Amino acid sequence: MANPLLEVRGLDAGYGDTQALWSVSIEVAEGAIVSLVGANGAGKSTLLRAISGLIVPRRGEIVFRGRSIVGLAPQQIVAAGLSHVPEGRGLSTQMTVLENLELGAYPANVRARAADSLRRVFALFPRLRERQGQIAGSLSGGEQQMLAIGRAVMACPSLLILDEPSMGLSPLVVHEMFGLVRTLNRDGVTILLVEQNIHQALQIADDAYVLQTGHVVMRGPGAQLLEDPAIRSAYIGSIG
Repeated sequence: MANPLLEVRGLDAGYGDTQALWSVSIEVAEGAIVSLVGANGAGKSTLLRAISGLIVPRRGEIVFRGRSIVGLAPQQIVAAGLSHVPEGRGLSTQMTVLENLELGAYPANVRARAADSLRRVFALFPRLRERQGQIAGSLSGGEQQMLAIGRAVMACPSLLILDEPSMGLSPLVVHEMFGLVRTLNRDGVTILLVEQNIHQALQIADDAYVLQTGHVVMRGPGAQLLEDPAIRSAYIGSIG
C-alpha cells in the first residue's frame, strides 16, 4: 500500500493553557476526499491549523509527502503543496477579485505558472472571471467562498484543506460548492474537509474521522459512517 500523502501521528495541540487535541492520528491518501466531522469545539479546526503551520503542536508528528512539516512556517507549507482555506475565508476584502487570486500565487515555485493557474481558476469559477475587477468585499457569500478556494488553487496544491466551506451559504449554493469540490478532486487535488453539514461531508468522503472533545473516536468510509446509527443519532438527526 502506498504511503499516505498526509499523516498525523499522536498529535497534541491547543492554545495557551487549554489543550484541544489529545493524541490525534489521521491519514489522508493521495487522491482521496477525507472529511473530519464532529460537534463544535471537537478540535477539528485546531487540527487543520496545526497541519497548516498556524499553530505549533505540543507533541506528535505531521508528515506531508514523506517529510515532517512540524515547525515550518505557513508559507513554507504552502510552497510544499498544501493550501488551507480557513473558516471565514480570510480574503483581502478591499482588494479586487483578481488581486486576491494573484496573492495566491506568491510561492516562488508556482509564480512562473500563475497565468496557467489563473486560467484554471477561471475555468472552474466562471463568475470570478466575470467579476475579476470587482472588490472582493462586495461579492455574495457564495462568490467569496469561490474566491477563497480559487486563491488557494492558485498555489497549485496537491492537498487542499477546506474549513467549513458551506458556512452561511444557501442550500443551492452549498450544492454547487460540493460539486466544485468533487471537480477539484477529479482534477487530481486531494481534499481534507471540515464541514458542519455532516450529511454532505460523509456523502462526499472516501474516508472520514469523527472527533469528539479532542479525540478521534471513529474512522471509516464516509458511506459507512453515514449509515452508522450512533452517527445518525448524534449528528445527522439533529441537523434534519
